[in-house]
Amino acid sequence: MFIQWVFLISSVTLISSKGLPERIVGGKAVSILSVPWQASLQKFGDHSCGAAIYSEDIIITAAHCVKNTNVGIYSVRVGSSYTYFGGQVVRVSRILAHEGNAKSMSYDIALIRLQSKLTMNSRVRPIPLASSSPKRRSPATVSGWGAVGFNKAMSTALREVDVDIVDRNQCLRSYGRVITRDMICAAAPGKDACSGDSGGPLVSDGKLVGIVSFGTDCAHPNYPGVYANVAELKPWILSSVKRL
Repeated sequence: MFIQWVFLISSVTLISSKGLPERIVGGKAVSILSVPWQASLQKFGDHSCGAAIYSEDIIITAAHCVKNTNVGIYSVRVGSSYTYFGGQVVRVSRILAHEGNAKSMSYDIALIRLQSKLTMNSRVRPIPLASSSPKRRSPATVSGWGAVGFNKAMSTALREVDVDIVDRNQCLRSYGRVITRDMICAAAPGKDACSGDSGGPLVSDGKLVGIVSFGTDCAHPNYPGVYANVAELKPWILSSVKRL
């Protein structure tokens, strides 16, 4: 399982979830019926990252979730509130990560083409992409299967938490120049996504506005969660779908 989460020790660092698995903080269990666009990106049959359904055969996740480009190790489970049974499991045929993420934390987005098409139903449904970034303080939700707090165990049941879009200047004050135009921040007291939720969907007004990317600790009061900004990255998504 590969995740990206930032911890302030003496500098910004990337870590592996094998040493620190984590999940939605301050949230609640939720049925896949409430978030039918949610997907579990699995590596060697185990949950690795979150993802969002874009179409019947394309999934969106974080670029750092697919650093290993061997497509044979990946599959996607959809239509289930659990990571280990139910729903539909489909193998991956191709991965296309944003070129700008190769040597930075920016552009943390990737597209996955599946070997076969998903069967759409009440538990499996694509989510539309946002065309503009939500305004600050806009309500949003993030879902996934990570941990409920720092150093907590993984969850096999889907969870969701409500957060608010954070003012860009506030996010810049927290992280400095790490924050770029292709990122959006969200937070709420005691609520956050965390590393096991990487690649999962941030949704506002029924549209995909962000992809879980990184943060400092989990629900740290001074450091909001950081997401790939879907509205800013939408042109890349639309052009990349055609060449995937």
